[in-house]
Formats: sequence, structure tokens, C-alpha cells
Amino acid sequence: MDPHLDPKQTARLIVALKEQIGQMPAKLAQAAKYIIDNPGCFALDPVRDTARKAGISANSFVRLSDRLGYDSFEALRRPFRDALVTSNESHLGADWLAEMAGRGPAAARQARIVQGELNMVSRSLRQMGPDRSQAIVDTLLSARNCYVTASRASYALAYYFHYVARMALPAIDLVPRHVGTTMDDLIALKPEDCLIAITFAPYSTSTIQALRQARKRGARIVLISDSEVIAPGVDPDHVLTVTTASPHPFGAYAGAMAVLDCLLSHLIEAGGAEARHRIEAYEALRQDSGAYWTAPKLPQIRS
Repeated sequence: MDPHLDPKQTARLIVALKEQIGQMPAKLAQAAKYIIDNPGCFALDPVRDTARKAGISANSFVRLSDRLGYDSFEALRRPFRDALVTSNESHLGADWLAEMAGRGPAAARQARIVQGELNMVSRSLRQMGPDRSQAIVDTLLSARNCYVTASRASYALAYYFHYVARMALPAIDLVPRHVGTTMDDLIALKPEDCLIAITFAPYSTSTIQALRQARKRGARIVLISDSEVIAPGVDPDHVLTVTTASPHPFGAYAGAMAVLDCLLSHLIEAGGAEARHRIEAYEALRQDSGAYWTAPKLPQIRS
């Protein structure tokens, strides 16, 4: 079978599994049943998680992959993952929003809010641009140390970015940490380092101070904000401008989140095999330490 993306391939695979499950050995049938019943989890989970949830060994899924003509578990899983993360929303147009808006006042308000969120994400990603993205990735990968900082509501964005990015970029640190201050944590900043700062109007004093400190120390600066000009003495090397306009009194972060996710995808891809192995190591550690809650085992198929 061709392992490359085909919009209908997962449906054909499900049909093939249903047709063949009756002739499969017990463990392979159990693996096939798990895929049929849980295509979303199968698309996302590592083989160890999949095997644990299915109540069989990982080798059963590897053998099933071989039986279906795939050269590895990942090759079998890829069409399911592509189907899950590759959206067909662009082909649906705006008909669903128009239809929603016609259902009454509450639905019309929902449609208006949703359209605003979609506009924010679209504008923010369009402003990002591939050349700018590549330049930022090159800066992050070439830095001795990277620091990411934000405060108040923006700190949640910085925390998420650091949490994922550290798996592809080990030399990244979130500041402030513990109960210290941003300036304390940037005391060792040098020209070969990089600061990623996230701030939106009204801009945080501590983030502005960190940006000025980074410029004073000669470090490279990546600013993620709603404007390229946020305060005197702030002169970033790279700026990712995002749209935060919202119908409520506070800025909305859907556009910023989309831009950060896009940047993370670039970083993980640029990290290659080393980044993937590090991610797998993190996942293995979490599984071994019981970090994730697990449901009871699914019923097993008896031959």
C-alpha cells in the first residue's frame, strides 16, 4: 500500500481491516479492532501507548503493519495522523457560518464571534510569512541559550511554547521562573544568546525591561506582539505581529497561539531525528513515571 497522504486512504484501511479481521490471528485481530474503534487515538499515540490501551504488545501492531503491506508501525499510522491534522475546512467555505447565523440571535452572535476568531488566526499567520519564520528558526537554533519571557495572561503562551519547544530545543529556558524576577534570570545574557518576548497592549513593564536588557547585552531578540513598535529602546531583530482584536474588552490570543504552533512545527522539523528521539524520550519518561492517567483496559477479543 502507498503510505502517502490520500484523503480516502484511512476509510479504505478501515474497510480492509473490517474485511480481514475474521481471518487474523487473535492478537492481530485485537490490534485491528483497536484501530477501527479508536482511529483518533491511533493517529496520535506512540506505539507503546497504543499497545497499552489495546491490551496487547507493540509487536502485534508491528506485525499488523507488515500484514497490511506497510514497512513500519509509523507508516501505517501516518495516514490516520494526516487525516486528523490535515483539515478539509478550507473546502467547506463559509456556508456553515451563514447557516448558523440564521438560527436566531444567539446563533448569530456565535457566528460573528467565530468569524472574528478565524479572521484573527488567518491574518496572524499571513503576516508570519515563510522567510520570517525561517530566519527566526535559524536564530533560535544557532543561539547558545534561548530565553522566553512574558507576564500576566501572556505568560500562559510563553509557558506552553517553552514546554513544547524544549523537546526540540534543549537550550531554552522560561523566565521568570520560581519566584524570581525576569531581570534576575537574564543576568547571564550574552551576545550569543536569544530572547523571545511575548507581550500585547497594554505592554508589561517587566517584558519591556527584559527587551531593553537583551538589546543592551547584544543578544538577539524575537518579539511576538500586536505591533512592531511597542516602546522606546526596544529594537528586536525579528518581529511576529499578531492580531488580538476581539469583541470583548481583553485581547484574544487565538492568532498568537496559531503563530506559536506554527513556529513549534518549524522547530521540531528542523530538529530532525534528534528532536524526534528527544520527544520520544520525554514521552517514555512520562509513561514510566505514571504522569498520565490511564483508563481500564478495553475488553479483549477471544479467539
